[in-house]
Amino acid sequence: MSSLSVVALRTIWIKECTRFMRIWVQTLVPPAITMSLYFVIFGNLIGSRIGQMGGFSYMEFIVPGLIMMSVITNAYANVSSSFFSAKFQRNVEELLVAPVSTWIIILGYVGGGVARALLVGSIVTVVSLFFVDLNIHHPVMLVLTLVLTATLFSVAGLVNGVFAKSFDDVSVIPTFVLTPLTYLGGVFYSLSLLPDFWQAVSKLNPVVYMVDGFRYGFLGISDVGIATSVAVLIGFNLALFTVAWQLLKRGVGIRS
Repeated sequence: MSSLSVVALRTIWIKECTRFMRIWVQTLVPPAITMSLYFVIFGNLIGSRIGQMGGFSYMEFIVPGLIMMSVITNAYANVSSSFFSAKFQRNVEELLVAPVSTWIIILGYVGGGVARALLVGSIVTVVSLFFVDLNIHHPVMLVLTLVLTATLFSVAGLVNGVFAKSFDDVSVIPTFVLTPLTYLGGVFYSLSLLPDFWQAVSKLNPVVYMVDGFRYGFLGISDVGIATSVAVLIGFNLALFTVAWQLLKRGVGIRS
């Protein structure tokens, strides 16, 4: 990597991190409050009536899923809103005419999304410690799943930002796609509770593999298999990176 590429990558990444840190009350505090409500309502109030799931208390079972939920939503929201804002303000054109590789632009924006996702995930994890004791059984799998998921949805947010033509378009995908996929992704239940047909249908949902792999990192239990979860995450990352690179290279939604 040339020195120019390093400077460009670092500059974009710092800009993205500064952006969400400057408005931390809007970007970091709401996830902590929202997840606290989940812990109280689903963990303490409802969880005490449900009992154990997968050999763990219900609170222990849902914590990894809730952390992953916050990572997914924040990684996606950060990049989609940031890139669309750059389009709206027409300063993204400066990047396109600069001697900077397309993949450097992608890595810079994605790096900002991953940074926000990991920071929010850490905050939610700290909040969860007030409600339950957490033990990490497989730290490598936990970190790998976390980083791959944050990267995947950061790239997905970039693709959304490329196609978005208004601020309403930025919120359509999280509302009508991400929220249903997340709630049906095994955050609040084990797939083993479902009939065989619905288990098969659920396995078409990529979020299932992210939540399952992350839960395996914390609790050591899995519904779909670790190798499968990692393979799905890597496959989706490669596919979306390719799509994002092609879109920016051709100037889709920017030059047109």
